[in-house]
Amino acid sequence: MKFGLLIILALLVDPGKIGQVNALKAQAKEAYLKGDFPTAIARYRTLIDSLGVTEDEVKLNLANAYFETKDTANTAQHYQPLTQSKNSKIRSVAHQQLGVLSNRENKPEEALASFKQALKADPTNEDARYNYELVKKKLEEQKKKEEEQKKNDPNQKEENKDKQDQNKDQQQEQKDKQDQKEQQDKKDQQSKEQQDQQKKEEQKKQQEEQQKEEQKEQDKKETPQSVKDKLKEMEMSEEKAQMILEAMKNQEIQYLQQNKRKATKPKDKSKPDW
Repeated sequence: MKFGLLIILALLVDPGKIGQVNALKAQAKEAYLKGDFPTAIARYRTLIDSLGVTEDEVKLNLANAYFETKDTANTAQHYQPLTQSKNSKIRSVAHQQLGVLSNRENKPEEALASFKQALKADPTNEDARYNYELVKKKLEEQKKKEEEQKKNDPNQKEENKDKQDQNKDQQQEQKDKQDQKEQQDKKDQQSKEQQDQQKKEEQKKQQEEQQKEEQKEQDKKETPQSVKDKLKEMEMSEEKAQMILEAMKNQEIQYLQQNKRKATKPKDKSKPDW
């Protein structure tokens, strides 16, 4: 069974192509070791572009050859895809070399991040570890130096003082605005309370005037008690009242007549009765 499978693979794979690939790999490696990096690049590109070789090892060698020629653009372009390689060691080397490029471009923060990724992919990568510690120390010294410069630089001190003064002015301005707002709010509240009090007094006054008007209207509507109502209260009929009035009238007449008699002049005794 295995023998039959080998026969099938031999039929599918061109022995001449395999020989050509192996020969180019050997030539590229030899050129690289001799320092003939342009020749190595040419051989590796033929393997990848013309013969369709997809091995990550070959791609890594091509990126390394570009790195040696200081072709930054092509170096980064060929290392970048290898950071996704399934091979952890190749992935680690790709991150490491990208970190070296960043450090050359004076981007220590990016370099430190790349070295960290290289160590994460392969903790045994001593080159990546060395570079990581080196760049980390460089960043710490740079930061310390900048802080010392800030302390000793009179211009920086003046600038810091100006910033502090500016911050104080801004804080004071904000405080003044806050105080003004509180005072205005207090005035508005007092004004509102006065308006409310005045409104209550006006409403009370209107209510009192309205009550007076209503009382006047009520007084106008109330009429004197009629004679019938008074008689009714006295439980007296109209006939009886009429009789009382007639009797009072007769008494008045008699009273007048008596007064009339009394008012006659007295008889003169000096004169005879006749």
